[in-house]
Amino acid sequence: MFPIVQIMLGRGFTITGSDNNEGDALAAEREMGVKITLGHSAENLGNADAVVFSAAIAQDNPELACARERGIPIIERSEMLGYLTRQYSDCICVAGTHGKTTATSMISQILLKSGFDPATVIGGKLPLIGGSGRSGSGTVMTCEADEFARTFLKLSPDIAVILNIDEDHMDIYGTMGELKSAFRRFAQNASRRVIANGDDENTVNALEGMRFTSFGFSAGNDYFPENITPLDNLGSRFDLMCKGGKLCTIELAVIGRHNILNAVAACAAALEVGVKPHQLAAGLDGFTGAGRRFEVLGKVNGFTVVDDYAHHPAEIEVTMNAAMKLGYNKVWAVFQPFTFSRTSMLLDSFAQSLSIPDKTVVSKIMGGRETNTYGIYAKDLTDKIPGSVYMETFEEIAAYILENAEAGDLVVTMGCGDVYKCAKLILEKGRPQDR
Repeated sequence: MFPIVQIMLGRGFTITGSDNNEGDALAAEREMGVKITLGHSAENLGNADAVVFSAAIAQDNPELACARERGIPIIERSEMLGYLTRQYSDCICVAGTHGKTTATSMISQILLKSGFDPATVIGGKLPLIGGSGRSGSGTVMTCEADEFARTFLKLSPDIAVILNIDEDHMDIYGTMGELKSAFRRFAQNASRRVIANGDDENTVNALEGMRFTSFGFSAGNDYFPENITPLDNLGSRFDLMCKGGKLCTIELAVIGRHNILNAVAACAAALEVGVKPHQLAAGLDGFTGAGRRFEVLGKVNGFTVVDDYAHHPAEIEVTMNAAMKLGYNKVWAVFQPFTFSRTSMLLDSFAQSLSIPDKTVVSKIMGGRETNTYGIYAKDLTDKIPGSVYMETFEEIAAYILENAEAGDLVVTMGCGDVYKCAKLILEKGRPQDR
């Protein structure tokens, strides 16, 4: 919701809101002058002209119920986002099971550093703009397109980017066939161009018979990287190729081959709206990742603390494999499972990916929008991970990490819930002189 708040404020609207949990987004909104109430109540509506809510909010929510009684229009977040995408003539919507936030952030930074003034809606904080959204005054919009509950089908992309398609949100889709069909419909909504991962089997299958611009590692794609070289700053350098010809040389300050692929996709999208090839390298120069995407938070007691949004087994695997190559003595994973359905359906895959680090600590499952009708518990996960530990609260986990992690170790908190609070507790309770 935060980027929408930023854009609507930029367009002159008065915003109020409510949430059940404190967090960085609420603090930032208050600083912007937004009146925020903790907890949901009918009294919060005041004289609102419309109520915008996220898909995670239950339909019997007291504010929604009151809005219906009073005849106040109720707009689901994706519908509002869809409206916003139709206000810009060059709207880039980025979809995919993994990498949406990073790729959208990369596109946004390329545009900004190339002299464009885009509107942005990102699922994480982009340091360059100090937030996850901006209203912009130009014709270009960059927008992260989330497949949860088919919300990305409400958007109106001019350019649709598909990074990959992997098994997720099966509580919504039921089968991979249905998930692929949704991504196909998303691509069909693009008015101008589809840019898709030509190396991803699920993506290619979903777009069968459709024309699209391809990217990937293989030279058979329209866009691909060549001469990939690791850099001492844990990033990489590569030549960006287009149909066999070199466009430019790009240096990335973020780890992992997956981020090279995100950068290639971002460059392909940026070129579609008028960025020149020579501007791509400068646009990505200094890109250190979006917030909560392997974000280095600090050092305490001699070990390093990193926070990451990884919440799917494939994302955890990529993050942990990259972390294990960084040269730390031991790598610790602190994982907060999100939703009972995902944890239950992907339990064995979670166990496999969380067996990669040297040590794994798991907190209780954050149910989010769900109730535990699956009979699944975090202990079921740790029972499958050799040497792992289950602790219910972040306070317990922080104390355990501070007692057992050693100088030279790396601690990575992971999940799409509020596990970042655990990372902050670790930093707050550690020895300040060692930070």
